[in-house]
Amino acid sequence: MRWLPRSLFSRMVLILLGGLVVAQLASFAIHWRERGQLMLQTSGMRQAQRIADIVRLLDSLAPRERARIVGVIDAPQMRVSLTQPPLAPAAEDLDTAERATHFASLLQRFLGAERSLVVRVTSAPRHWPPPAPFAGPGRDGPPGPGMMAGPGMMHGPGGPGLGQPGMGPGPRLAGISFIVQAPLKDGTLVTFDSRQPLEAVNWPYRLLLSLGVLLVGVIVLTLFAVRWVTRPLKTLAEAAERLGTDIERPPLTERGPLEVSSAARAFNNMQRRLVAFIRDRTRILAAMSHDLKTPITRLRLRAELLDDAVLRAKFEKDLAEMESMVSATLDFMRGAENREPRQLLDVMALLESLQEDTAELNGRVVIEGAALKPYHGLAQALKRCLRNLIDNAVNYGRSATIRVEDSVAILRIRVCDEGPGIPEGELERVFEPFHRLEASRSRDTGGTGLGLSIARNIARAHGGDIVLRNLSAGGLEAVLTLPRTA
Repeated sequence: MRWLPRSLFSRMVLILLGGLVVAQLASFAIHWRERGQLMLQTSGMRQAQRIADIVRLLDSLAPRERARIVGVIDAPQMRVSLTQPPLAPAAEDLDTAERATHFASLLQRFLGAERSLVVRVTSAPRHWPPPAPFAGPGRDGPPGPGMMAGPGMMHGPGGPGLGQPGMGPGPRLAGISFIVQAPLKDGTLVTFDSRQPLEAVNWPYRLLLSLGVLLVGVIVLTLFAVRWVTRPLKTLAEAAERLGTDIERPPLTERGPLEVSSAARAFNNMQRRLVAFIRDRTRILAAMSHDLKTPITRLRLRAELLDDAVLRAKFEKDLAEMESMVSATLDFMRGAENREPRQLLDVMALLESLQEDTAELNGRVVIEGAALKPYHGLAQALKRCLRNLIDNAVNYGRSATIRVEDSVAILRIRVCDEGPGIPEGELERVFEPFHRLEASRSRDTGGTGLGLSIARNIARAHGGDIVLRNLSAGGLEAVLTLPRTA
């Protein structure tokens, strides 16, 4: 997927932190729901107990005394009325009906199952005005006409009541209101409007702060743990990258967890086997190439004894080609096991010396650009690499133009010629040992087929590379890239 990060570290962090955030959100949602239900149940228990106490109190009073007591206990959180008509049944959704049934069961637990109750759950206004002071005949006698209200309304003289939106600043109340109507012993209906306090549904800031602190702590721990787990993989990748440029690199430290130490041990064993294999192959090929010089020399001496000049010339030409191949093979083997120390190298001085050497053989070399500072590398190896590239350009393209491009991170040397170029399908194959475009084995046409192989091996030993490309205006360009950080 394109949106996924590419590094293993980033992917592990994304998975772990994503799972953690989802788990935290799910935990908070469950807690929030259970907290709301618990707060409603606790508040409902308290309100049911209070309503039951008021009903029992009003049962014990005379009608005249009831009106006075109702005026005293009437408050925004608990509105009480003795004048409301019977509540008509109302359509309620499943959640509201469940709350009403639960609240009714609490009331019947306190008042007894024989008492007929009507319970509704409605939405209450956000603001509820303070109750009006009880005045008029309702304080010392029966309630007056000012206390009468229609269905859904309840107020004393001068103030709004049950179900009426607030008309001024007052205590902030929650969105749940329990409307309860209960009959007294003498048949009088007492109606209650009990409202949830807003504090019951406020955000739990302390819980959010705790979850935030926990989340930050786990994120820091996750970053540390993932970095600790993936660091051996990064070390192994860097070691494998350096192995391509330096087969003699120091072995990895075989410490850490079992899997890490096993991987490091396997990598070190692989490196030792590769070193042993390359050394054996190099020694065998170098010995064979060196030993071939003796019979070639004897054959050259014997060819001098031939009377037929034409036949002698053919022998000498074949022997010269064989000797050239042996010398090139020895150079290739020496490059594979180069023990030359690295040193600061004046690149421009090296190029100018190669330019002079080529001019002595009637070759033309032009140098453009300049290196910003000396390069830290293998002097003799780089000289051999550049000589091979320049010789190819001069031999097959009549001249060589060298362009030096330097920067803080990369030194790039371009060797361009004016020859016919190379077919696109052969641009990589010409780097294979002994591969030549010509079918003949003539030194004048095809060389030995090891020059570019040696040059690329030297470039890669420095952490760089060589690529070939055909120029649009004609000719071939060999680009030598040498990283300055290698």
